[in-house]
Amino acid sequence: MLTDVSASRTDLAARPGTSDVPARPGSTARRSHDDAPDTAAAFARLASLDEGPERDAVRDELVELWLPMAHRIAGRFRDRGESIEDLRQVAALGLVKAVDGFDPERGAFESYAVPTITGEVKRHFRDRTWALRVPRRVQELRNKVRIARRELTQKPGAAEPSVAEIAAHTGLGEEEVGEGMAAMESYSTLSLDAEASAGDEGYSFADRIGACDPSFDTVVDREAAKRGLSRLPERERAILYMRFFEDMTQNRIADQLGISQMHVSRLISRSCARVRAEAAR
Repeated sequence: MLTDVSASRTDLAARPGTSDVPARPGSTARRSHDDAPDTAAAFARLASLDEGPERDAVRDELVELWLPMAHRIAGRFRDRGESIEDLRQVAALGLVKAVDGFDPERGAFESYAVPTITGEVKRHFRDRTWALRVPRRVQELRNKVRIARRELTQKPGAAEPSVAEIAAHTGLGEEEVGEGMAAMESYSTLSLDAEASAGDEGYSFADRIGACDPSFDTVVDREAAKRGLSRLPERERAILYMRFFEDMTQNRIADQLGISQMHVSRLISRSCARVRAEAAR
């Protein structure tokens, strides 16, 4: 489909940024990488086409030709907690963005695509791989603090730098340094099933976490209802006590008080409504 692409892949001396040394007379130009094809003519053709099947075909062909380079860039980030398959997909997405955004009149595609793809992969790590989601501003503070700590501890005889020393080294405020240091603990977390320590006989962190006592809610409810109950007439307090504490039926209460079951029901409803209204104040 792309005859212009395949016909010119051996002559790259004229493409800036694709050779390690200038081409010499009688010598063959050497590309920086074998995955950098000569696609200048194809990009020029892509720019000249309107939206449609033909343009889509040229675009797909360009993506396919440069995909090995995207995979190579993804390989730089292996062994950082993400599978290479996921990284290659992210790099391929960056490649598509680079193909769509490239202007052939502004230089070589490789010099534009490499930072675009690399930035997409780094953005993936920044936005997707944190165990706890933190704002981007705090992520950037973390990076500055991490780099500053590394630089300060590389000096001979240097101890762990203080917050004030890191702040002076980075130009950040001490509160910002504190945020960055806290974020350093958020990139990865420890499983609650992990063993707490060697001497804890196999107990996990989850075993050390207390549970909420449901009785607390009962105490709160009782205190909230106490004032309303104290303001009820004595007979209504007695009815509520028999119904909810002695678990008597409305018929039994009615027989004991010598009133109808319907009247008991109305008194219970009215009393509960008054207690709820008093508790809500």
